[in-house]
Amino acid sequence: MPDEVRKSSGLPRVPEAAELVEVAKDVFWSRIPLPGKLNHINIWLFREQDGFSVVDTGMYTSDAEAAWLSILSALPEGKPIRRVFVTHLHPDHVGMAGWLMERGAEEFWMTRMEYLTCRVLVGQSHDESVPEDFVAFQRAAGWPGSAIDGYHDHYHNYGRRISHLPRSYQRLVEGQGHVIGGRRWRIVTGNGHSPEHACLYSEGSKLLISGDQVLPGISSNVSVTPLEPTANPMADWLASLRKLKAEIPDDVLVLPAHQHCFTGLHDRIDALIGSQEKTLAGLRAALERSPKRVVDLFSILFGRAITEDNFMIFNLATGEAQACLNYLEERGEASYVTDREGVRWYSAR
Repeated sequence: MPDEVRKSSGLPRVPEAAELVEVAKDVFWSRIPLPGKLNHINIWLFREQDGFSVVDTGMYTSDAEAAWLSILSALPEGKPIRRVFVTHLHPDHVGMAGWLMERGAEEFWMTRMEYLTCRVLVGQSHDESVPEDFVAFQRAAGWPGSAIDGYHDHYHNYGRRISHLPRSYQRLVEGQGHVIGGRRWRIVTGNGHSPEHACLYSEGSKLLISGDQVLPGISSNVSVTPLEPTANPMADWLASLRKLKAEIPDDVLVLPAHQHCFTGLHDRIDALIGSQEKTLAGLRAALERSPKRVVDLFSILFGRAITEDNFMIFNLATGEAQACLNYLEERGEASYVTDREGVRWYSAR
């Protein structure tokens, strides 16, 4: 690891909300608060000659706005944000991008699939009602009527969590090079967690901004949604992990979107793949015993009961369970029948 990386017990110390911690020369780590149990997102700021660049922005909330105002007032030399890079379309990453652009940032960078899908989802969130095929997706998963009714508000939340998505963008592309904070970074894309997630790798400084593709203590959520109900994002995510391991050396300092910086990228990737393969094996065994609906699989996949009382977690669990089932189905290891209420029952093949 380069000598320039700031260390405390071998790794940079964790910042408080809106605090700046320098993890390498002219590279700063800060945090924006999030609602819920995962109560923060890490953002990465880079000192440029005429201002700062930032990777990821936080969800559009009053707490995030307050944190950003504190960060802007604390930036060295009072220089402004000039460029905004976003790894992917989830609101905790892109939500404050438009807010920053309205306050003087000049460039907004995102991959094409992330930007265009984000625009679709923002537009969709303004629909007057939930499309019937979306309702059918939840019904097929075994959702009770009360959860289906509750989905109406959730359906509109995406657009509420994003501040004025910029009307134009500059495109991040696989293999593309950028000089950010005086370092050269290469764009490494992957998918599964999102359509075309961008990681940033600095070979010279041995730094990897991993976004949500690789996290140190939790697994990325990999979900099927009603927008693309037959997708196989689990296969995409596993392939993307293997790609990262093949392309990025093990001796990088990983700067993830959540939790703490870490080393040992290859071991972490191996652990994530191994854990997912174990989960899929347990799912196959459960389907061999008896047919299951999506909602019957939560305790098997996540080790605990998940109810609609926490609607966001219930929805994410549904998406990930469906992703596991679609993965097995595409491999010819599972199939389903649909009952007269439109509920799908999955069995091993």
